[in-house]
Amino acid sequence: MAKAKGARIIITLECTECRTNPAQRSPGVSRYTTTKNRRTTTGRLELRKYCRYCNKHTIHKEIK
Repeated sequence: MAKAKGARIIITLECTECRTNPAQRSPGVSRYTTTKNRRTTTGRLELRKYCRYCNKHTIHKEIK
């Protein structure tokens, strides 16, 4: 039997400043994983999280 898809999915959040700033010599890109309800939150999720490469709180956007 096939199992129905659940409402909650695991997503990855990525720092926007590390990704878009080529002048910054960061060794990597900050990434977090979390879950969201796909029925109530259909758009891309944006949260303020701490980036250890920028050493400050930045906007982290959902990536595919």
